[in-house]
Amino acid sequence: MTDYYEYSIPELVLELGIRFKEYRMRSNMTQKDVAEQAGLTVNTIHKFENGRVPNLSLSTFLLLLKAIGCINGLDELMPKLPESTYLVKNDGKKVQRIRHSSQKKQK
Repeated sequence: MTDYYEYSIPELVLELGIRFKEYRMRSNMTQKDVAEQAGLTVNTIHKFENGRVPNLSLSTFLLLLKAIGCINGLDELMPKLPESTYLVKNDGKKVQRIRHSSQKKQK
């Protein structure tokens, strides 16, 4: 199993671009097809697939996934978690945020 913590962000973007190209090609789509479907430029698709996009937004990445029919893969990327008793208060309400208790300095 690959340890992606060892990768830099540009390396991860390159890896995603390479994988995206494989999925696009298996979907029998050209870069132009994807660009038209996603409302992006062919240049954006080309740069992403070659790891030369400096900062692809999450919204753009989701558009690309939709264009090639892979948006349902989100459940594998980040599956929904079961309810956690740790995140329920004594009154039964869900915890909305995590707060760390402040520790007073002792003199």
